[in-house]
Amino acid sequence: MIREMVLLPAFLTSMMMVTTSPAPALEFCADRAAMVKSLSDEYREAPTALGQVNGEAVIEVFVSDKGTWTILATRTDGQSCVLSAGENWELNVAALGDGA
Repeated sequence: MIREMVLLPAFLTSMMMVTTSPAPALEFCADRAAMVKSLSDEYREAPTALGQVNGEAVIEVFVSDKGTWTILATRTDGQSCVLSAGENWELNVAALGDGA
């Protein structure tokens, strides 16, 4: 958990510094609308959570009924990049507390 907390801010900082350089072959970035459409069409993933990072980016979690998930970071210019993706997403209802 600590590792992710350290790596995520470092990644976001580097992502926001790169504005005009061409994307490397391994980077998964696209216009947000195209990325959301692709996640919906190919994986049946829909947005389930989001948060703002210092007014510079929005982090979104997309999840499918089958448990696949993707975390996107979207900059203020509308460019979205995949931060992580995986399988077996589970909602921890107990963590939400009473009344959830």
